[in-house]
Amino acid sequence: MTTKRAVVVRGGWEGHHPVEATELFLPFLREHGYDVLVESSPAVYADFDTMAATDLIVQCVTMSTIERDQVAGLRAAVQSGTGFTGWHGGIADSYHDSGEYAQLVGGAFVAHPGKEPEALTGEPGDNFLDHTIRLTPLAAEHPITAGLEDFELTTEQYWVLHDDLNDVLAVTTHPAPPWHPWHRPVVSPAIWTRNWGAGRVVVTTPGHSLEVLQHPSVRTVIERGMLWATRRA
Repeated sequence: MTTKRAVVVRGGWEGHHPVEATELFLPFLREHGYDVLVESSPAVYADFDTMAATDLIVQCVTMSTIERDQVAGLRAAVQSGTGFTGWHGGIADSYHDSGEYAQLVGGAFVAHPGKEPEALTGEPGDNFLDHTIRLTPLAAEHPITAGLEDFELTTEQYWVLHDDLNDVLAVTTHPAPPWHPWHRPVVSPAIWTRNWGAGRVVVTTPGHSLEVLQHPSVRTVIERGMLWATRRA
C-alpha cells in the first residue's frame, strides 16, 4: 500500500473538543495507509515543503486566527492538489479575519438558531434542535454519500452563508417560528464538496459533540470525505 501523508490541524475553541474529536479519526486514517502528522496551529500551512508532501489536511480549529502567509500556503496547497476537509466549527467557523479562507471553504457559519424563548435555560442545549439532514439528488451517486438516507439529529443546526461553486450533498431547513425574525424557512447546505484548482474540499456541518461525530451517518460521511478529498495520483 502506498503511504499517503495526512496533516491534522487542531485547536481553537475547546468547546468543540478538538483533540478528542480528531483522535476519533486517527485510527481510520492510519488503517487506510496514511502517515499522520498532528499540528496544534495553522502555522504548518506556511511550511511549503510540508504542504507539498501532504495529500490530505484534516482541520478542527474553531474560531482562532490565521496569518496571511498561512492562509496563502493553505490555498496554494489545495490548489496544487492537497485535499482539505473538516466538520462543524472546525472548518466552517474558523478564522473570521480571513476572507481568503472563507472563499476557499465556500461556506461560513453565522448562526445556530435556538429554542423558543420560554424553553431557554442559558445552557448550551438552548441551541440543540431536532432537525433533518436531507440528502440531495447529487448525493445518491457521490462516493461520499452513496447508499445513505436522510437522518435525524438533535444538536446545533448550522446556518451557513455559501456560494454556488459548492456541490451540495445534503441540506437542512431552518423553520420560521414566530420568535425569530425571518419570515420563511431557510435551507442551508449541511454537507458539500468544492473543487479548488486540482484540490478537493469537503465540509460536513454536523459535529458539535463527540456523540454527534459518532452518529453512523455523520462518521461515514467524514471518513469517506477524507478518502475522496485526498490528492489523486
